[in-house]
Amino acid sequence: MITLVQRVRWARVIVEQADVGSIEHGVLLFVGVEQRDTEADADATARKIANMRLFAGRTPMDLCLQEVGGGCLVVSQFTLAAELRHGNRPDFGAAAGPAVAEPLYERVASALAATGLTVRKGRFGASMQVELCNDGPVSLVLTVRGGKVVPRNDPAS
Repeated sequence: MITLVQRVRWARVIVEQADVGSIEHGVLLFVGVEQRDTEADADATARKIANMRLFAGRTPMDLCLQEVGGGCLVVSQFTLAAELRHGNRPDFGAAAGPAVAEPLYERVASALAATGLTVRKGRFGASMQVELCNDGPVSLVLTVRGGKVVPRNDPAS
């Protein structure tokens, strides 16, 4: 599971000209589910995000979402699973199909909400417009395999 985490001042998702989810201060999460991802990966992703220290306190990145009263806007984004090594067209063969991806995406959002965080979502499978004000800017890539966070440069991931 690949998640792009962006610290935001605000973010919102628009589908068919309607605001379907928005937050003020917090994180925008683009969640990419791959074929081999499991419930353990979704749980580990949510756990890591809930505890990430991304907000200024004594240091520039000292406080977590709950400590600053931040929210999460969770958006499904299969394009994070793209392979770009060959040719010029992205290959989405590693992306999980909707039957696998949607429940895992929903599990990430539910697990975050279970921690007491405010969670809003995009609409799975819809054409969405995402508006945001990236704070910093801070954008981080979180990769989870086998229920554990793995390094970005791990050749096994």
